[in-house]
Amino acid sequence: MTEAQNQNIRVRFAPSPTGFLHLGNIRTALFNYLFVKKCGGSLILRIEDTDAERSKVEYKNDIIDELIWLGIDWHEGPNKDGAFGPYHQSERTEIYKKYLNRLIENGNAYYCFCSPDELEAQKNYLMSQGLPPKYSGKCASIKKETALERVAKGEPHIIRLRVPEKKVVFDDLIKGKIEFDSSLMGDIPIAKDIGSPLYNFAVVVDDEEMKITHVIRGEDHISNTPKQIIIQEMLGFNTPIYAHLPIILGPDRTKLSKRHASVSVIDYRRLGYLPSALVNFIAMLGWNPGSDRELFSLADLEKEFDIKKVNASGAVFNIQKLNWFNVQYIKQMPDDELARICLPYLKEAGLADEKTDMKWIKKIIALEKERIKKLSDIAPLVDFFFALPDYPAELLVWEKSDKSRILASLKESRKELSDLPVDRFTAPNIKNIFSKIAAQFSIGEVYWPVRVALSSKAASLGPLEIADALGKGETMERVVRAIKKLES
Repeated sequence: MTEAQNQNIRVRFAPSPTGFLHLGNIRTALFNYLFVKKCGGSLILRIEDTDAERSKVEYKNDIIDELIWLGIDWHEGPNKDGAFGPYHQSERTEIYKKYLNRLIENGNAYYCFCSPDELEAQKNYLMSQGLPPKYSGKCASIKKETALERVAKGEPHIIRLRVPEKKVVFDDLIKGKIEFDSSLMGDIPIAKDIGSPLYNFAVVVDDEEMKITHVIRGEDHISNTPKQIIIQEMLGFNTPIYAHLPIILGPDRTKLSKRHASVSVIDYRRLGYLPSALVNFIAMLGWNPGSDRELFSLADLEKEFDIKKVNASGAVFNIQKLNWFNVQYIKQMPDDELARICLPYLKEAGLADEKTDMKWIKKIIALEKERIKKLSDIAPLVDFFFALPDYPAELLVWEKSDKSRILASLKESRKELSDLPVDRFTAPNIKNIFSKIAAQFSIGEVYWPVRVALSSKAASLGPLEIADALGKGETMERVVRAIKKLES
């Protein structure tokens, strides 16, 4: 492909604002973005909001917000100037009317007055005979003039395309050669009325008007492709090159749904998955780099992506793998940045506010950095630094010891720690003290009760790091409280 041809490549991401953006949407957007980044050309963001009842502004805003958050930019669309707008289907009604009228005028489309009950009866009859449930063609012979009179009187209707019986064949960049028999379709609906186009018709018009050269979308649209190709042929339009991405599967290898995991991007964002981790994870759902490498920044993906390396078979969603990616990117993040993005989660939990010392926040988050899987983990991991939750006295007793020895060990720790000056109250010096006490007891009898005394948890950071972060005053107060629990 030449440089000039590259510059003419135009792809589109065309979500419907009828719900929050989900993982399948984002993967489609990402692969379109990576395709034009690698090959050159333009990405168009088109909002398919012809479903007025279900389309909402909050969903459209979510689409834009999540794309920006993930770093997926577009060349034309909402908030971007372009020569092929408007980029909301709801603002393109007159364009659709023009082409609908053309099809009706040349006899390639007609008005259908069959009621829903009639259509259902036709469908059930054909299915009972083992035949494909296609439209019978009952209204296809109504004269155009007569149909227009009935429409003018307000009779309920739709507009259907006269589908020729033929083989529809196209070469898919991912799936290979695909063939359909249009005789099984019947005459398909393309509009509810002259001002209300249906999906397959509006998409065809928009793709032509916006000069789309490649359509990269989910494989659930494969059945729509022959219908769209027939509409293109009847209108004398160009046919784009198609690439249908494999479906995303749950662990049980059925289509990913809410019963497997949250599927909305906004949910993963709220849980504290980093955009870099989510992009990396989604890119690997169906795309194989051809090596064992797994960590790819968005910039890396822009260089490495090749649509020919997209698998034809379904990609399995694995939340453990997403967590692994998130952990890797959290580990790479500078402590200052990690503290900044963790702060809202601490505020939400009531652990911090605008007056909280950010140096303190940075220090305790840096201690827990290796244990954070997602940012929402941070509050339960560090809550004890802010206020010690209550805990049962029995938790202080190490499983390989008994209450009396643990009490004696804690008292010895209190005595030795109290003699350590505030300016020397650091992890290395505390370790030296504990090593000395362990000569009388065991490491477990020293470390376990102090760690529980400082954190109230059976699993947490070690006592050295916690004591260093808390400082001498708070550490001694918590050790004394633990001794009183065992003595009571």
